[in-house]
Amino acid sequence: MQKKIAVLLANGFEEVEGLAVVDVLRRAGFVCDAVGVEGEVVHGSHGIRVLADKLLANVVPDAYDMVVLPGGLPGADTLRDTEAVIAWVQKFAAAEDKFVAAICAAPQVLAKAGVAAGRTLTSYPGEAIQSLFTDATYIDDNTKLEDGVAVCGNMITSRGPGTTLPFAYKLVEVLGGQADVLREAMQYNALKASVRAQ
Repeated sequence: MQKKIAVLLANGFEEVEGLAVVDVLRRAGFVCDAVGVEGEVVHGSHGIRVLADKLLANVVPDAYDMVVLPGGLPGADTLRDTEAVIAWVQKFAAAEDKFVAAICAAPQVLAKAGVAAGRTLTSYPGEAIQSLFTDATYIDDNTKLEDGVAVCGNMITSRGPGTTLPFAYKLVEVLGGQADVLREAMQYNALKASVRAQ
């Protein structure tokens, strides 16, 4: 059965983190819905307007294999403060056959949902978010992360806009897709090789 992913978009979401993830997951052959939390038209944190595929009020968690939470402000704050989003995160984190992923400021939603305890994770750098994870193993050293991404069981977290592509490729990988093919086709491997050569 084809895997399905919901990327939850609230007004003020970080466009790179939301849209690049949708793009990469679709390139990988998955069904990926941009799900509007507040409405059909969603305004990104840098003024880009997006038309959501579906509305959160009209979909159910059981229809998806993964939920993805982009960062950006105030988008991540809205995700954190929306009861339905918290319920989704709790359901996905507790299920052995589902994944929950969050990037940048969005891991704060994991703390609010009470699913971070005992996990290894990361987020956008800074005390405001890091301080939420006193009961988790928080990684703030990029040298200890694989391309800025932390994977702990069915939870995937990442640092910010600059780590979006590695984050998206990791999502493809954990879902059983061909992440290596995408890395090569999208010139990511060539870019990394040129950086290492400098």
